[in-house]
Amino acid sequence: MTFSLSAIPSGPVGRRPSQSAKIIHGQRVVTVGGNAPVVVQSMTNTDTADVIATAIQIKELARTGSELVRITVNNAEAAAAVPAIRAQLDKMEIDVPLVGDFHYNGHTLLKDFPECAQALSKYRINPGNVGQGAKRDTQFAQMIELACRYDKPVRIGVNWGSLDQSLLARIMDENAQRSTPWTAQSVMYEALITSAIENAKKAEELGLAGDKIILSCKVSGVQDLIAVYRELAKRCNYPLHLGLTEAGMGSKGIVASTAALSVLLQEGIGDTIRISLTPEPGGDRCREVIVGQEILQTMGLRKFTPMVIACPGCGRTTSTVFQELADDIQTFLRDQMPVWKKQYPGVESMNVAVMGCIVNGPGESKHANIGISLPGTGESPAAPVFIDGAKAVTLRGDNIAEEFQAIVLEYVKTRYTPALAMTNN
Repeated sequence: MTFSLSAIPSGPVGRRPSQSAKIIHGQRVVTVGGNAPVVVQSMTNTDTADVIATAIQIKELARTGSELVRITVNNAEAAAAVPAIRAQLDKMEIDVPLVGDFHYNGHTLLKDFPECAQALSKYRINPGNVGQGAKRDTQFAQMIELACRYDKPVRIGVNWGSLDQSLLARIMDENAQRSTPWTAQSVMYEALITSAIENAKKAEELGLAGDKIILSCKVSGVQDLIAVYRELAKRCNYPLHLGLTEAGMGSKGIVASTAALSVLLQEGIGDTIRISLTPEPGGDRCREVIVGQEILQTMGLRKFTPMVIACPGCGRTTSTVFQELADDIQTFLRDQMPVWKKQYPGVESMNVAVMGCIVNGPGESKHANIGISLPGTGESPAAPVFIDGAKAVTLRGDNIAEEFQAIVLEYVKTRYTPALAMTNN
């Protein structure tokens, strides 16, 4: 048997070809689909009617890196608050586009609150929750007509927890006529996919351009999501929004979302993602944005913030110094990014290594842009620092953390050309 390195895939396959949709607020344009990078988005969990609380949370999400933020628009008070939220964000110079999430009464709210319809940059419509019976088609049409009037893109977001029951009944009837009926699971998959595509085609028939439509088929099971999106990707060329609905809390939600989305993204499927984590009591809503960014960055699909490589620790590293330093450096880098990404183009690709002993410490540190190898148990109390593969200095004493942070800061300032200098040149 002949072994060839050329036979080993070196990265994700090419992106699935799709149309691109543009979500716009003022001068800010977020492109979803086509050759655009995969977009990270999130959703507020404040009462939308509370203008200040909602605007503050949107600001936090946007500063963390959410490129779109979805807000609930569920009643007249929420709809009336949307223009004020947008105005407050503009005053704070937060230009992130807002997406309105509509269920049940979206046709009424968009019609009765035209300033809300205009302030939003995109609408999310769940075809299972636009109305029942004869009202369904009329109310869906009203929402699409308003999207056309205000020139807004729409995500047609199907969810298996709120699937159109009449469509599901139709798919079940069709299945009963097959010589070999599908399983109940396959019927559910087909209903989700059919709902998304049929409603997208209906929206186009009503006048909404195809390049203003994004689709999603949300489920909460990893294998279910993979199966549904693989088939959905084969049947249409609309941009696709990925995410497990009700992913869960903590490590469960993170692991499940990562497992599902990584498979699809590796296959070139997915144009925008959301990590639907249940926040822990008092937890930070921005966590879901960070997880989404880290999935894309660790897969090599995008770069958001310098990455910290740190060893897990073992019996050789009984000191907690390297753990504390890794955490401090990671927090420091992420906190700097709102400023650094404007001042120092390319800094998001930097790698920093914080290692705990001599076994892999020097080697890993040499592979990073900047690395420090802290002493393990019984080792000499010295911490060599490597810059671009070469040993630069050895740190000792009680101020290693502060000194290493200063070295990182100086490296950023000298290695990455300030944006102003680039402009002047």
